[in-house]
Formats: sequence, structure tokens, C-alpha cells
Amino acid sequence: MSSKERRTVPPEAIELYNQYIHGEISRRAFLNRAKQFTVVGLSAGTIVKALMPDYAMGQQIARDDERIRASYVTVPSPQGHGFIKGYLVRPFSADSRSDEPVKLPGIIVVHENRGLNPHTEDVARRLALANFMTFAPDVLTSVGGYPGDDYQGGKLFASLDAGKRFEDIVASALWLKNRADCTGKIGVTGFCYGGGVSNQLAARLGADLAAAVPFYGGGAPEADVPKIKAAILVQHGALDTRLVEAWPAYEAALKAAGVRHEGHIYPNALHGFFNDATPERYNEAAATEAWTRMVNWFNTYVRG
Repeated sequence: MSSKERRTVPPEAIELYNQYIHGEISRRAFLNRAKQFTVVGLSAGTIVKALMPDYAMGQQIARDDERIRASYVTVPSPQGHGFIKGYLVRPFSADSRSDEPVKLPGIIVVHENRGLNPHTEDVARRLALANFMTFAPDVLTSVGGYPGDDYQGGKLFASLDAGKRFEDIVASALWLKNRADCTGKIGVTGFCYGGGVSNQLAARLGADLAAAVPFYGGGAPEADVPKIKAAILVQHGALDTRLVEAWPAYEAALKAAGVRHEGHIYPNALHGFFNDATPERYNEAAATEAWTRMVNWFNTYVRG
């Protein structure tokens, strides 16, 4: 479902789902309040089913696709939770030509606030097929990892210390940058929580990060923006009003600090518009354009 016209549930119900999945309301409250959005021909149960993620439907690259090599790797994180596990993916072609692996630019892929779910892993595989090596860390590692359920994942996420979560991402990025099969140039992308982390990581790492592409995430604190040396590509949905309204101030801070940046706001696009596992939020036109811009951005500033 790629546009506003093809959605089957009211936009207010989609916003209710966003509140639920971000831990602002309980599962019971979500189910009860969904009943008020019943429309002709749709029951509350149908609305709830339409809003919940379908990761099999959203998968674009199979886990066993022969064009990639993927594995789970545990990375030391002494300033965080001690260690963090993540999903490492490289294109098969980079490791099959000689005894020495081809060095590739690296991309950190940061999940939403539910942990490393199948959609985020699929994004990591997609970027590997764009000829990057990718690492998607799971900040839920210290509490057992992504539990297979987004709501439970969100509860685990909220139970963790925010500072240590961020240190786990920092450790992941520096580990990727310093791998022998990486060129030493890295970028980051992420969604919602991961979008905000992408901006924060740019401020934290300075010249150690070449580019960041945050999707619908909060900006770095204004005081930290002058530390950013990466090229920043911000992507928001026009209907994600809170973040859209915050963008001009962040843009002004980036300009004042001389940070190379672009910002794009996609028409008829909601928070979560890139996630094709949640079809009621997904906007195919916006997601396709945002993907092309992201890959071009990384090719210019991380590969270039």
C-alpha cells in the first residue's frame, strides 16, 4: 500500500499504532482504543491486524540469498553493556575473488525502539547488495536480544539505560570502521530511535563518521552540532508533524555550523513511511525516492 489513497484504516488509527509501538500506551489500551476507529466494513480486529507488522511480506532479500554473506557477531562495548551482538552482512562478490577480501565502506544500520527485528536485518541486506558492508547492532543484546515481538521488544528497550545503549552503538561503529575488510570510511542510517542515534553518532564521532542518513529521527542537540563533520541527509514524512516542525531549527543549526546537509520531506508520508513491513504506514513512492537518495549519498560521501 503505497499512498494515502490505498490505506484501509483512518490516519488517526495509524497514529494510535505509533503511540503503542513507541511504548506511550499499553497493548490493552491500543486494542481497546482501536475499537473507536471502526468504519464501514472493518471491525476493530481487522484494523488491528492491518496495523501490525508483517515481516515476511516486507522482506525483499532472503536471509539465505546467495549474493550475500551474513553472520551474527558479538562486539566488545566496555562503556556500554559490556558487549553487543549484531548482524554483519557483506556482498558475496567482495569475498569470492581472491584470498584477500575486498575492502568495502561500512554502514551501521540502527533499528527502531524495538530491537533488531527482521525489517532492520532486511535493510542491512539491501545495503550489502548496494556493495557496502553493513552492521546492524541489537541494543537489546544485554537483555536477551530482540524477543520476536515488537511490543515486548519496546518494553525491554525502555528498561535499558539510554547512555549505555548509545555507547553500544558507538562501539559498533568504531568496530566496523577498524575491521581489516573495511576501507575505514563508515556511514550510519537508522529509523525513529535509529534516526535520532544517527544524528547523535555524527556529533559523537566527528571526523570518524563520513555520512549519516537519519529517517524520521530527532536532531542532535544544538550545542553538539558544531562537532559534526559527516554529511547529513535528513528524511521525514510530511505527516509526521512533530519532527517536521522541529526540522527548521535543526537545519538552521547545521547551516550555522557549516555542516554539509540536505533535508527532504515526503508528501503524504507518515512516521515509519519506509517500513514496508507495516503497510498502513508504508509509502512506496516516498520509500523508493528516499532509498535512492540514501544510496547516492553514501556512494558520494562514504565510498567517494
